[in-house]
Amino acid sequence: MSTKNPRIIVVLEKPLYDAITRFAKKEGVSLSLKVRDLVKEALEIEEDIALAHFAEEREKTFRKKKSLKHDEVW
Repeated sequence: MSTKNPRIIVVLEKPLYDAITRFAKKEGVSLSLKVRDLVKEALEIEEDIALAHFAEEREKTFRKKKSLKHDEVW
């Protein structure tokens, strides 16, 4: 069965491969789908970390006196 989705070949250490295989079997999904879901989750975590860092940097420059009040914004 061909697919239009891009593919990636990944080489894993045996313990990591075995763990992912166990998770896939436990959830009743293919190894490919389990790896895809794990990659998506990892990307979401990385994005959350980047956004948190961005927010922390912006907090350093926040000045209450210069901030807009609710009525001024809406």
